[in-house]
Amino acid sequence: MSEAPDLDLIRDALSTSTLSHALKLIGDRWTMQILMGAFMGVKRFDDFQSWLAIPRRTLSSRLKSLTHMDLMRPRLYQERPERYAYHLTRKGMAVYEATLMTWDWEQRFGENRIALPTRLVHKTCGHGFIPQLSCEACGETVTLRDLELRLKPNPHLPHDPDAPMRTPKVTVTDGAMDHLALRMDRWTLMIVSALVLGCRHFDQLSHVLRISPPLLSRRLPAMVEAGLLSVEPDRDDRRRRVYLLTPAGRALFPYIALLSVWASEHLFNEPSSIRPRHKACGKAFVPRATCGHCHERLNAWDVRFETEGAA
Repeated sequence: MSEAPDLDLIRDALSTSTLSHALKLIGDRWTMQILMGAFMGVKRFDDFQSWLAIPRRTLSSRLKSLTHMDLMRPRLYQERPERYAYHLTRKGMAVYEATLMTWDWEQRFGENRIALPTRLVHKTCGHGFIPQLSCEACGETVTLRDLELRLKPNPHLPHDPDAPMRTPKVTVTDGAMDHLALRMDRWTLMIVSALVLGCRHFDQLSHVLRISPPLLSRRLPAMVEAGLLSVEPDRDDRRRRVYLLTPAGRALFPYIALLSVWASEHLFNEPSSIRPRHKACGKAFVPRATCGHCHERLNAWDVRFETEGAA
């Protein structure tokens, strides 16, 4: 992006992106942790509640939402009293690739605040692996630097200021810095996206994200404290501060990219307004999660979780 980004274009592209619209539905820490637990084999209400230490009313609300979105489906396993197990649907299974990148981020930057397996094994090739972000067209591993980002706002996904969102209050002192609460939150991921698109200053971020200054003024210090951002004085105007992504912040991009394409393919059937091109092959970049050993695309049923010390 240029040093003087087109703020109106970025604002319209972000607000009409499949990422933004998907995060309005699932962009909170509890929803993403429930999905992660489901991929690890958690199915029953009490098991979710015990594993996540989530309030029962909150868990009930999130499971109802996931059922309504056809990401999970309840199945009765006990009649008196009625008890249900929650199984991922085909649409829910498709978000697996993005979820894998959450696991990878935790291994690299997290502090093990949640119980995640320490090793993944790809059943297809039989090897332990680290998931990689790859280009569907050419199969090459891709980083953010390998992409050119083009913006084309999508009129079929208009900005809806009244759309419901779950936006937890995250502050620097609440102990959630290294937890999914902050980095899986909608606003955190949208701030990262805006920075990727060239916004660096508080006023730029506030404009393109349509976020209130008080909320932004809480989120930015929290993200700095969490190690997702760094902040420094602007060389041209010492009264202003410049926000930059750290390696941990940039490492959220694979999750963002995969969640965006999942939303395009399985929620909205619409292209995203943020359209990356892979510089190396010249093709439109469609991200896929692949095995770091055999480089094949990963499916939930092809991956085995192991904990440290397992054979």
